[in-house]
Amino acid sequence: MKLGFHKPYFYIFLSLFLLESCIALFVRDGFIRPFLGDVIVVWLVFAFVRAFVAGGENWHIAVGVFVFAVLVEAGQYFDVVSLLNLQESSLAQVVIGSVFDWKDILAYGVGTMGIFFGIHFKTC
Repeated sequence: MKLGFHKPYFYIFLSLFLLESCIALFVRDGFIRPFLGDVIVVWLVFAFVRAFVAGGENWHIAVGVFVFAVLVEAGQYFDVVSLLNLQESSLAQVVIGSVFDWKDILAYGVGTMGIFFGIHFKTC
């Protein structure tokens, strides 16, 4: 893998960031915000990484993003925000999260499968 800048992935990242921001600010439901938002966040992180990584296999990056997401969720399980004494920081609670949920890991898996699906059809 080598570093570089890939504008299309950066534009995808920006679009997904705006979408996630709108979901976080305006959507209060039981599916889009808690589940679809977690699916999309995997795509967002993947697009961000691909915007700055010129080489490498897409599926390696997708797996890395999934592992990262699961590690963040594990941090929620072990209450890393409190362990780091950041419970007063709303930014830390948003970025790291504060509530562990197995459904989040399922959503990350669905998001990763969506990336694999996209990789498959892009190379066909």
